[in-house]
Amino acid sequence: MALAKVNSAAVLGLEGQLVEVQVDIASGLPGTTIVGLPDTGVQEAKERVRSALRNSGCFFPFRRITVNLAPADVRKEGPAYDLPIAIGILLSSEQLAVDVSRTLFLGELSLDGSVRHAQGVLPMVALAKEKGMRTVVVPSCDAREAALIEGIEVIPVNTLSELIAHLRGDCPIPCCVPPSNDEGTNPNSAIDLTNIKGQEHAKRALEVAAAGGHNMLMIGPPGSGKTMLARSIPSIFPKMTMDESLEVTKIYSVGGLLPEDTPLIRQRPFRAPHYTISHAGLVGGGKMPRPGEISLSHRGVLFLDELPEFGHIALEALRQPLEDRVVTISRAQGTVTYPANFMLVAAMNPCPCGFHGDTLRECRCSSSEVARYTKRISGPLLDRIDVFVEVPRVDYEKLADDALGESSETVRARVEAARQIQRERFNGRGTACNADATAVEVREFCQVEPAAQGLLRTAMKQLSLSARGFHRILKVARTIADLDGSSTIKTHHLAEAIQYRPRGLA
Repeated sequence: MALAKVNSAAVLGLEGQLVEVQVDIASGLPGTTIVGLPDTGVQEAKERVRSALRNSGCFFPFRRITVNLAPADVRKEGPAYDLPIAIGILLSSEQLAVDVSRTLFLGELSLDGSVRHAQGVLPMVALAKEKGMRTVVVPSCDAREAALIEGIEVIPVNTLSELIAHLRGDCPIPCCVPPSNDEGTNPNSAIDLTNIKGQEHAKRALEVAAAGGHNMLMIGPPGSGKTMLARSIPSIFPKMTMDESLEVTKIYSVGGLLPEDTPLIRQRPFRAPHYTISHAGLVGGGKMPRPGEISLSHRGVLFLDELPEFGHIALEALRQPLEDRVVTISRAQGTVTYPANFMLVAAMNPCPCGFHGDTLRECRCSSSEVARYTKRISGPLLDRIDVFVEVPRVDYEKLADDALGESSETVRARVEAARQIQRERFNGRGTACNADATAVEVREFCQVEPAAQGLLRTAMKQLSLSARGFHRILKVARTIADLDGSSTIKTHHLAEAIQYRPRGLA
């Protein structure tokens, strides 16, 4: 009996951590001990591995077996260590004689020896490539996800006996073919703008927000179409680049939310959590941190309907991610950082009954009730929203009109053209769109023509803008100019940007 070493991996945040599974079989009372900070799921591996080996035509040594998961100071969780532990026992008991020093093993074992899904495959395979390994062995259901990482052989396995035959050379398993760029693309189920009657002003605001990645708040009575407008945003969003798709896929892989038939996420996420969501559900967390809704919205849209109904702590937790585009979660076991570069779209009623300022229905709320309702959203959070738009009741004439409005495809073409201008502008700076521009970039690229300086000065005074609000108006004006194909911000561009930031909410 010899000491065996098999490579596996853990996930810390969104990054992989190499784990060496060391198996030693020695004389003594029969038993299996797993050390190296394993959680309950890892501790139970000894029973799954015992049955899986026996049901795969191998014997489980009736000796003292010690399994060490190194490094011992990293918490190990989940059943993905079943397969490397089984291979380690086979090597240590001399049932296998093969060099696995440049191979990474991942997978959960069933009692019958079948290999089941493992979470976080994508970052772990990326780690294997980074560490110079040649091959990764993963469950067949995760093989297409693993094959997204180029330059490494991916061996898909269905059963432990199948893998043993492959390692012995009796029945080699062919490598998984990487999926095509279109294989992970799902049909876009977003609402087309052409099906939304009226609300031309709100549609224009959506176009501006999508073109620059700006945060947006819609205010209007119930039934005016706020939710429908928000759900149309994915239909006008620009397509994701391959790097963006890999970022989003990695987050969903770690969170265990990647659909089995979708190895690569090509559609921008649209997340719409209910207002009863907890702080941990929105931001992320747990004993072993997992990404929350704001990270699952990375490179996409986080839609918060009925914004004032969300808990105060949850809303205030949005302030730092909206500014820094990352969220950091600290626990006793360590600190992890998740990306959170999302576009916030929120909707709210103007008062508790919903009809304050409505032309047809009388508001039943007192002025103090209206004030308390709107004050549920703090000034610092409102200051991080770029586009405010009122969504009024739609008239009968517009609802009954058979004429169709502009399609999402037409609007998306303008949005993508504006985004291309921004990519060329910020090339090599790490900035994706106008909403992400730093103060230095605002000063460099958001110059206003001399004729508009007086308008900007008046807006700064009358709206009592903060420095952040001032910069956000310039960013929105820059986006409007990009949609217009203008190299400079002109007076009418600035005027439109200012009207998206009304008095009292600036």
